[in-house]
Amino acid sequence: MNDTRIRHVRLFRNGRNQAVRIPVDFELPGDEAILRREGDLLILEPVRKRGLVALLDSWEPIDEALPEIEDQPTVPEDIF
Repeated sequence: MNDTRIRHVRLFRNGRNQAVRIPVDFELPGDEAILRREGDLLILEPVRKRGLVALLDSWEPIDEALPEIEDQPTVPEDIF
C-alpha cells in the first residue's frame, strides 16, 4: 500500500529523548517498531511477525520421550 497522507505532528521531550505522538490513523500494530535514518528522513516501520521456522528455532528442545504410536493402514472411503 502506498499511503501518501501527510500529517503535521509536534515533537516533545520525554526525559533525554525526543518523541512524537503518532495519530491514531497512522498507528502501527504491536508494541515495537524499527526506526532507521536515510539521509534526512526518519523511517518508522512495524516489526514484522516472524515466520514459522524462526518461531520453531526459538523453542527449547523437548527432553521427554514421546509415546509410541501404532501406525495402522488407512481404510479407503466410498466416494459415491
